[in-house]
Amino acid sequence: MAVLVAAVFAWRARPEVEHAVPALAGLPSAAAGDLPAPPVTAPAAAEVVVAVTGKVNRPGLIRLPAGARVADAVKAAGGIAPGAPVTYLNLARKLVDGELIVVGISAPPPAEPAGPGAPGAGESAPAAGGAVNLNSATAAQLEALPGVGPVLAQRIVEHRQRHGAFRSVADLRRVDGIGATRFERLKALVTV
Repeated sequence: MAVLVAAVFAWRARPEVEHAVPALAGLPSAAAGDLPAPPVTAPAAAEVVVAVTGKVNRPGLIRLPAGARVADAVKAAGGIAPGAPVTYLNLARKLVDGELIVVGISAPPPAEPAGPGAPGAGESAPAAGGAVNLNSATAAQLEALPGVGPVLAQRIVEHRQRHGAFRSVADLRRVDGIGATRFERLKALVTV
């Protein structure tokens, strides 16, 4: 009887997966009838909501109790897909409400800047020759380029997130707001 009671409590305490409505860009979406109804009330302060994407079995929004770890979010997303690299995924880190967890990347994520335009201690250094790597630069690092302000830097980062890594410097021309003149000024200052 005790085992049955413990099983019921364990079943009720399991984390639930919520799929984003509308689906996150680049993630497979379920049929509209498969999606749960959006919550009517704001999430309680005793829980966190995170987005888990990448090489997991069920990417989407995850609700977990406050104090949960990255490992809990990955487990709630169906676990890591076979063969996915987890070298740069800190499974022991505590979750923060609203964060994005990307599973299966083969390079460390770019560090957050210490402040607007200020180089932080954890920021990745520019690529060889002082060129900024379009595939790993933060928005703050891109803003340091001539003619690139906060809006254009964010467009470059969003383009990279939506379409994947830049394959060549010439791919920069596909970003809205980078015309022929601006590209000519930037092409020698960036790399992939």
